[in-house]
Amino acid sequence: MFRALFTAASGMIAQQLNLDNIANNLANASTAGFRKRRLQFADLIYQNSVMPGSAATQSTTVAAGLQVGLGARPSASEILQAQGDYTNTGNPLDLAIQGQGFFQVKLPSGEIAYTRSGTFHMDEQGNIVTADGNPLDPPITVPSGALSITIGTDGSVSITQAGQTQAQQVGNIQLAMFANPGGLNSIGNNLFLATTASGDPTVATPGGTEGLGTLQQGWLEQANVNVVDEFIQMILAQRAYESNSKVVHAADQMFQQLNQLSQ
Repeated sequence: MFRALFTAASGMIAQQLNLDNIANNLANASTAGFRKRRLQFADLIYQNSVMPGSAATQSTTVAAGLQVGLGARPSASEILQAQGDYTNTGNPLDLAIQGQGFFQVKLPSGEIAYTRSGTFHMDEQGNIVTADGNPLDPPITVPSGALSITIGTDGSVSITQAGQTQAQQVGNIQLAMFANPGGLNSIGNNLFLATTASGDPTVATPGGTEGLGTLQQGWLEQANVNVVDEFIQMILAQRAYESNSKVVHAADQMFQQLNQLSQ
């Protein structure tokens, strides 16, 4: 019965973390470019009363054995890279990646971060930056007085100015791709950092031969969170938590009955 208490407690702790993860997914359902996480579980160690395959007699072995599990634990929170829905904003600095790839952003520390959120702005110097003021990498500067900004599907950034009949290219947006994007490290603000698990980025022009997606100007990719699915997962997590709590209650009643035997 001691095992039942601690085993059920491990299940309750695991489902509490599962609910926390679901809450985070729902909280970011309106965050552009957000990638939802799915919690994965693993069983804990087993207490072996009889090892499978151990000798039963001199000529026979135990077929199944007797093992008692000691609970569950969260093993990983996987980042799901399915694309979210696209929304037409009409803003020339809103960009959506149709396909694989991440925008590259240079942090104040000098590190390169990666994001799927294409909500960009211009700072006072004409640099294309994120809402936090972090510039794209490589940097792109729009000259003052530009009448229009056109960003092609291949990432080319062109402008038109007063008195000019032809567009002038001022830069090119490059995308990064990872062998294992699920291994990226989330640091908040829609940003990821590369890790040993994700591998080194492959940087190339959008829509090129590296398998990267293309850019869509005036569109935004929304979070890939399906609210209905998250509510279903929340109900399942709640029921699993209740089931484990009932095991704790049942074990407590058995202890109560045991204590009453001596009275």
